Amino acid sequence: MASSLSRRDFLQTGGIALTASLAAGAWAAPRTEKLRIGVVGGGFGAAFHWHQDPDCVVAAVSDLRPDRREHLKNVYGCDKAYDSLEELILDDSIDAVAVFTEATNHGRHCVAVMDAGKHCISAVPVATSIDDCRAIVDAKVRNGVRYMMAETSYYRQETIAARRMYEDGVFGEILYCEAEYYHPGIGAENDALSKYNGERTWRHGLPPMWYPTHSTGFLVGVTGERLVSVSCLGETDDDPGFQDNAYDNPFSNESALFRTDREHMFRCNVMWNMWSHGERAQWFGERTALFMAGWAGQPFLAKIDGQADFVPPSDFWQMVPEAMRYDSGHGGSHPFLTHEFVRALMEDREPSVNVYEAVAMTAPGLIAHRSALHSGERLDVPSFDPE
Repeated sequence: MASSLSRRDFLQTGGIALTASLAAGAWAAPRTEKLRIGVVGGGFGAAFHWHQDPDCVVAAVSDLRPDRREHLKNVYGCDKAYDSLEELILDDSIDAVAVFTEATNHGRHCVAVMDAGKHCISAVPVATSIDDCRAIVDAKVRNGVRYMMAETSYYRQETIAARRMYEDGVFGEILYCEAEYYHPGIGAENDALSKYNGERTWRHGLPPMWYPTHSTGFLVGVTGERLVSVSCLGETDDDPGFQDNAYDNPFSNESALFRTDREHMFRCNVMWNMWSHGERAQWFGERTALFMAGWAGQPFLAKIDGQADFVPPSDFWQMVPEAMRYDSGHGGSHPFLTHEFVRALMEDREPSVNVYEAVAMTAPGLIAHRSALHSGERLDVPSFDPE
């Protein structure tokens, strides 16, 4: 579709709308009551801002490793520590639990949290099997609690800009999207994250598409589309990590082509063994294309219907309290994720990356890996959305 949208038009329709959207999304004043959260997992779980949100207090922490329990206590200024998640969720004073355990345990851990009557936020992915995706959806519905997945790509500031541009009609329809997550070395035999004390961790030989949300979140989290079918190819690797692992996975790199429920195409890469790094996306609309900054020097840039290139607004720190306005990882997304979960519970509403968004970002990767194991056979992706 042709359009005469000019740079001035963009500033009028997109820039002003973005400013208005930003103002509407500014953080709300604190209430008198505070959310009492328990944090489980002293690795990545120590990288969030619970103690700096004015509506939240860390009431307890837990990790199986004593050194990580102490780390959590120090980071969050919390004296109450439990030896396990199973013990922590019995604490009646806790309203919600942040689950930052191994990805392969998210299914059972999140179900246990919600079955204990507590709200839950977890690291990505929501689960590593289709059955566990279903179990988490069922647990959320059964217990009447809230669930959120801490998908960092959703709150990278470039993605916030893309989402606002889409909502404000700057793209028109997004017809095609490319997204990628490159993390060299993950899953390999000698990777530091694949071993602990000489024993294999859950990352050893991990299928790339079992960890898809840093890519799929760039489309699902912008347009709300669902990925309904996929053909995926995998690249085998002679590293011992991909010759002998708990997943019978031979692939260190996987590339998938999805069809969406709006009949659009989405190319998604997740790769562990190539010379590149980072998480990024490119969105191609009817009259605007947007490119995230890239590892090789690509700038953050919008190209608008043959007009002059434009750098969209990408400073959204006003959405979070002042004490949280700093980058603690993954493109500055951590404070936004933290604050969104707290605000959702304080306001008694579903969070942005709720359980249905979480499985819509996760399940397509699980099916994509099945496709790769069958030489790219096109497979349907199940829907978990309520009918």
